[in-house]
Order: sequence, then structure tokens, then C-alpha cells
Amino acid sequence: MKVYRNARSLTKKVFEIKKSNKTVGLVPTMGFLHDGHRSLIKKARQDTDCVIVSIFVNPTQFGPKEDFKKYPRGLKKDLDLCKKEGVDIVFTPEPEDMYPEGYATYVNTERVTDMLCGESRPGHFRGVATIVTKLFNITMPDIAYFGQKDAQQAIVIKKIAEDLNMSVKINVLPIVREKGGLAMSSRNIYLSLEERIQAQSIYRSLKLAKELFNSGEKDSWKIISKMKQVIGKQPDVKVDYIKVVDIRDLKNIKKISGKALIAVAVWIGKTRLIDNIVIKTRPRAR
Repeated sequence: MKVYRNARSLTKKVFEIKKSNKTVGLVPTMGFLHDGHRSLIKKARQDTDCVIVSIFVNPTQFGPKEDFKKYPRGLKKDLDLCKKEGVDIVFTPEPEDMYPEGYATYVNTERVTDMLCGESRPGHFRGVATIVTKLFNITMPDIAYFGQKDAQQAIVIKKIAEDLNMSVKINVLPIVREKGGLAMSSRNIYLSLEERIQAQSIYRSLKLAKELFNSGEKDSWKIISKMKQVIGKQPDVKVDYIKVVDIRDLKNIKKISGKALIAVAVWIGKTRLIDNIVIKTRPRAR
């Protein structure tokens, strides 16, 4: 496994790999890797000849009052995990290398960034779209791997690849959860034991939503109301949003038919967590 800090050097290396007709898989991360990231790396290892993991806490996707400075970091452990999982290349640039003095070019995706986390975190997805586009240009992956936990992010990135005629395939893998159902996230480390227990209510509310839907409830407002009741029992959990939206354009759905995304964001103390579940109408038996 080789660690690169310079983008130009890495791109030169990728050109050499491509000349050998080898496929490249990219797993973009902000580090502090957990089993969710591990699942992406394992899939990339199965699918491609050369696995690249980027570790970069991207400053442009954090708002001025968000947790960029205290975002959890642990490069040594990250590198150990990557090595154990057979990663070929790790890319760990510095912010000043990705955004040098005078940097002025950003990628903005419209409409699908206006709701959900885009509404709560203005400018967040501009930062995500910009850094992912830069990483795609640097590493030229055949396949890039993302987690379903960040469902809106995955939809935005798919839109970028489609609209900008990128050749990369976007592979979105299922959410990996802790024992109590909490979706794995680097930010979970912020939680106290009591907060972690309360945070399990997020997944309980999503499971209830699916049960209600499967039992015939198609009214989004009624489902959301029941979910809020589950989460509202926890004294330290404050709902940012609960939405039932179209899986393609993220527009709100009043009556569910076909396929939908139920997305949740909550605050637990100073920690913001997100989760989601996909529901779909079962085909009628013939």
C-alpha cells in the first residue's frame, strides 16, 4: 500500500495503472474509518484491480458554525485498516493542496440540493460536489463507492456524473448499523452512552414507518407523525426533519406509491445525525 499526498503524483500513477488495462475503484472518505467504510472498501476490492481510498476532511462542506475543526481524525488507525483490507493507494492531501490560494472554482448541483440536508446546511452540497469532482479528476475511477446513509449525497453525486458525462459508475451500498440499529457514522464518537441509547430511536422510527407502510398506510403525514412520537420520547433528541420524498428528485410525497425515501435528521446535544430507509410498493401477485 502506498500513501500519496500530492494530487499530480497520484494522477501520474493512475495513468500508469490504466495503461495496464486495470480497473480503479475509489472510496472517498473523511477518515475516522468504521465498518461502514470497511464494507465499501471490501466491495471495491472485489470489483476492481486497484483500490484507492481518499482520506480528506473537506473544509468546503462545513458551515462556519459546524464541526470542521473538531471533526474526528485518526490517520494512523485509518491507514492500518486500509492496509488490512488490501487497499492499494491512500490519498491524504492537505486542505491547502486541494484549495490553494486563489482557488475560485466550485461545482453546484441545482434542485436536489435545495431540500433535506441542503435546506439545513446551506452550501454543504456545493462543497461535496466540488471535492468529489476533484477526486474523480485526480483518480479517474471506473467505480466510486458511497454509503446509503448519506442518501442525498449519493443522489447528488449520481446527478453530477450523469450531467457532466463522467464515465465513472456510482455504486451505493447498504447502511451498516451498530448492534442497536444506529447507523454507523464517524460522528457517533461524539455521543455519550446515554445519547447513543437515545439515538437508537431513529432507527426504531424508521422500522415503524416501514411496518406502517407494509400494513397499508400510504399517507406520509400520518407516518411522519408516528415517527415523531417514537423519537419524541427521548429527552435529548430534537428532530431537524423527517421527510418522505421521491427517491429520484427528493420532492415531498403526500401519498406514497411506488418507491420512496424516508429520511431523518436529528440533533442529539450538539451532534447532528442522519438516517433513512427506502420503501416500495410490493408488486401484486398474479
